[in-house]
Amino acid sequence: MGSGQKRLLILGSGFSSFSLLKTIDAQKFEVIVVSPRNHFLFTPLLPSTTVGTIEFRSVVEPVRQAKRGTIFYEAACTKIDSRRRAVACKGSDSAFTLAYDALVIGVGAGVNTYGIPGVVKHALFLKEVADARAIRQRIIECCERASRPDIDDTERRRLLHFVVVGGGPTGVEFAAEMHDLLREDLSRAYPLLWNDVRITLLEAGSSILTTFDATLSAYTERLFRRQRIEVRTRTPVARLGSDHVTLKNGERVPYGLLVWSTGVVPRLLTKTCSFQKDSLGRIVTDDRLRVVGRHDVYAFGDCATIGDLSLPMTAQVAQQQGHYLGIALNQRASGKEPRPFRYRHYGMLAYIGGNKALADLEKSKTGGFATFLFWRSVYLTRLMGIKNKMLVMFDWFKTLVFGRDISRF
Repeated sequence: MGSGQKRLLILGSGFSSFSLLKTIDAQKFEVIVVSPRNHFLFTPLLPSTTVGTIEFRSVVEPVRQAKRGTIFYEAACTKIDSRRRAVACKGSDSAFTLAYDALVIGVGAGVNTYGIPGVVKHALFLKEVADARAIRQRIIECCERASRPDIDDTERRRLLHFVVVGGGPTGVEFAAEMHDLLREDLSRAYPLLWNDVRITLLEAGSSILTTFDATLSAYTERLFRRQRIEVRTRTPVARLGSDHVTLKNGERVPYGLLVWSTGVVPRLLTKTCSFQKDSLGRIVTDDRLRVVGRHDVYAFGDCATIGDLSLPMTAQVAQQQGHYLGIALNQRASGKEPRPFRYRHYGMLAYIGGNKALADLEKSKTGGFATFLFWRSVYLTRLMGIKNKMLVMFDWFKTLVFGRDISRF
């Protein structure tokens, strides 16, 4: 630790933590990052990696290379002792304790299974690169098995039924990416299977994309019908089996692949820490992102909320909070009091398949091919590193010219 430097301990490597890391002045702090993963993941493009439109490494950036002088430990924080100003951490084969002068909690949130039996055991999720890789492998596995001569018609239809539970942006974008893969690539590689392929989107609510304008939600449902994606709203799930999902009305729906995308819940660390929380279990902070009752602990992203202010749990919010907190901590280290955090909403984007996208902006609500080009340009500029921008552009070009890789290894 340098002379006069305070130790800043950051928990997590998501949008909020990584944006903070990019902004913080490492000359003013000894910066330590603790996270179970050693990379930042650009989650808005994660659905594209599940089908090979974009490669996995194109949307990750190593934490160790984000800021010169940063110390990184690949471990999970298991306990926060705010009285002793220390955290307990657990790595793959050992445990250790770290002291801090200032602590930043940005551990994100986990997948909400609503306690439905079978979800954890049988569903695939879409939160990490490992999830996307597992989905990609399962898609090809289903197609390879369905193409074998010993598979009967009933089993073939089951294997080629791809189900998505959850009609939010992630679920919709994954269904759209799946449609593109099946229509543009797998239909050529497995021409005899195309007529049996089905994609079904199950949503417990009355419509999909409820955070978007109603006209855009309706537009997406119409497009999905044309793309042979069945949207079933007001269809809650009761339980999952290894090869079928049982709905609340008793109907059994066979599937070959099921992806669960129904919202988030606080992680165990957030649940067990002693800080004040809201009704959703998120850590409550003031308007400068300080945890209520603590001057040396901060929280942001999906694991926290600012008082009674209701902000969406999105990458956009987390990124702005991380950028703000980095500047605020730099100012405090220089003896200045930062201004309160103010969120600026730039709108929402979503890909809906067939080279079409949605844009729900303050002054316009659009959908179509032109919006798709806008969607790509926005996400390209939002990628953190120049290398990632170049890799993603190359992946898009490669997919356009050569199609997606359907190898399984």
